[in-house]
Amino acid sequence: MTTRIEKDTLGPVEVPADALYGAQTARAVQNFPISGLMPHPSFVWGTLIIKKCAAKANMATGRLPAEIGEAIVAAADEAIEGKLSGQFVVDPFQAGAGTSHNMNVNEVLANRAEEILGGSRGEYKRVNANDHVNMAQSTNDVIPTAMRLSALQMLERLLPALSGLVAALNRKGEEFDGILKSGRTHLQDAVPVRLGQEFASWALALEKNRLGIGHCLPSLRELGLGGTAVGTGMNAEPEYIRLVVAEIGRETGFPVENAANLFEAMSNMDPFVALSSALRGLAVNLTRVANDLRLLASGPRTGLAEIVLPAVQPGSSIMPGKVNPVMAEVTNMVAFQVMGADTTIMLAAQAGQLELNVMMPVIAFNILFALEILTNTVARLDGFCIAGITANEARCHRYMEESVSLVTVLAPYIGYYAAAEVAKESVKTGRGIRDILETRELLPRQELDRIFDPYPLTSPGVPGKK
Repeated sequence: MTTRIEKDTLGPVEVPADALYGAQTARAVQNFPISGLMPHPSFVWGTLIIKKCAAKANMATGRLPAEIGEAIVAAADEAIEGKLSGQFVVDPFQAGAGTSHNMNVNEVLANRAEEILGGSRGEYKRVNANDHVNMAQSTNDVIPTAMRLSALQMLERLLPALSGLVAALNRKGEEFDGILKSGRTHLQDAVPVRLGQEFASWALALEKNRLGIGHCLPSLRELGLGGTAVGTGMNAEPEYIRLVVAEIGRETGFPVENAANLFEAMSNMDPFVALSSALRGLAVNLTRVANDLRLLASGPRTGLAEIVLPAVQPGSSIMPGKVNPVMAEVTNMVAFQVMGADTTIMLAAQAGQLELNVMMPVIAFNILFALEILTNTVARLDGFCIAGITANEARCHRYMEESVSLVTVLAPYIGYYAAAEVAKESVKTGRGIRDILETRELLPRQELDRIFDPYPLTSPGVPGKK
């Protein structure tokens, strides 16, 4: 690999000759070969948006020469369009606060702007990464702002995907509303429910999760850009602080606003703790739904088999014809990963000290990773699982008829203890509840028909009474 020599404040550094990044990025690549991962595309996008809008704001105040500013804006546009891919290379696990990532973006834009102005990469004769691209900025206000912008962008994908899953579950709730089955508590027989009621309850739970995630949006829209190093705004004119946030709003379409307190917006990771907590809540309910789907679809001969999940791939390398509930299984795995990410975010957020939280890179990585895998999983669970579920009505009906807990409807008529005796006899002999009742002549057949009318059993009230 051919290289060029660049210098930073520590001295000369070899940089790949074809790289748009510079010395500080090269040092970071050498220092942090930790995960083999690259920064999340949304995190890069958020940082590029800041650099573009900062250049425009600095030109508007007259501090940044128009020729240099326009070249930076043009370079940022190229990068946002994906033309400079492969140049953002710093491992997510890196130096505290994200200085390496910030300088990676600064150097790429400086070198590309230098080329746009007729120079060569690595020269920095016209455009400097620190003096021009990073003008009126610090890593300490850029990174928390980039985290907010990237999270807002990712949420534009997650929230509609979640709405789609809720709608799919509601459709199944309506489709299966007339199918009665045995309820289960403690994994034991319970009173009858409608299959549609189960699906509708899942839909409502996930809709509440969606609303909870939406409640995190306002705090993510408060930007502390302009606080620079510690929140005082040193080296950033008040007009720039106003202009750069307004420019970000125009560029992204997000209803962002200047934070009321720059110190707080830069050092407090609460918006990400809250968002992560909301994502954890979603993960918990997705786990519960996935587990229920696996139970209800278990079989096809030796399980519950009340529903049939779409067959999307063969399930075994040795057992021919076996099909597994893979979409529910991957949902579980993703949910567990999101819960782990939430723990990391919580620990990193409380590790902030004084005016800065240096753990921002790991918070950014985990929040964006959680958003990414949740979005993709929710979409797959919708399209590859829920939409194609069918009901085994015969199995549902049989379980309901055989459920020992049907005796519950008798309690208002013959009393709890007498009903319990019927249940025990049913378990001991294997006879049906109605058969035992008729033999014992506890209630007239006509009254039993009225009491055991199936559909009212799944609605409020005392079965058999008007």
